[in-house]
Amino acid sequence: MVKQLNSGPVIQKEKETATKMIHLYCKKKHHQRQLCPKCQDLQDYALKRLSYCRFGKGKTACSNCKVHCYQRDYQNRIKTVMRYSGPWMLVYHPVYAVKHLLNK
Repeated sequence: MVKQLNSGPVIQKEKETATKMIHLYCKKKHHQRQLCPKCQDLQDYALKRLSYCRFGKGKTACSNCKVHCYQRDYQNRIKTVMRYSGPWMLVYHPVYAVKHLLNK
């Protein structure tokens, strides 16, 4: 059985939000215009996990999910990114921030 990739609008919005948060984190913490290798690895991993999310159209915020599909190291890294970038998202990307908060 071949697993179907999720590419619906809910997953696409989650991918956009995760990408913006990771870019913002790298820009502010690592002072990079382009993603550093560690942040690029995290972004690639996050986008891959979202593509294979079992909830697809019914996906909520990952923090509300009962199934933690990230490996422990990546889970800790994405939590760090989100804790740091969350407040900044209100300044740089307010629409994404509000939509993400409503999704919780």
